[in-house]
Amino acid sequence: MKEIFERRSIRKYTSEKVEAEKIKKIVKAGFAAPSCGNQRISHFIIIRDKEILNSIADIHGYAEALREADTAIAVCANLEEELYEGFWVQDCAAAAENILTEAVYLGLGAVWLGVHPKERIIKEVNSILELPEKVKTLSLIALGYPAEEKEASDRYIEAKVHFDKW
Repeated sequence: MKEIFERRSIRKYTSEKVEAEKIKKIVKAGFAAPSCGNQRISHFIIIRDKEILNSIADIHGYAEALREADTAIAVCANLEEELYEGFWVQDCAAAAENILTEAVYLGLGAVWLGVHPKERIIKEVNSILELPEKVKTLSLIALGYPAEEKEASDRYIEAKVHFDKW
């Protein structure tokens, strides 16, 4: 799938609005991700309010892309729904990767902005988004129409591929 190899961290966006249909397709891709024991505890918060995007950029040292992004998606887990303790991180990470891949497929630019495991950032993002205490944010994904191009990158490292034993 070419989108996997074409996915790059895009941090600059045009002012063009991301269509609601594309956002829905992106979120559907997130829900299609594997989930430990099919527990499905991932939740997605669609952020389009510029004040909220800027507030998060103010407290997160690596989230300047939110200032230009039309939309962001907070990838979260509701721990009250957790059946298999601790696997929420893997569930949300798989969902985030699907979101990033679908964004490329739809002609959008995106970048993963880590939140977990930085407790200060988790608390501040959760406060800005007014999330219940049992909801944890893994990451934010800035989305928009790209205002920069990056070539696909071959990141294959033969020396890190092992068969049967190290």
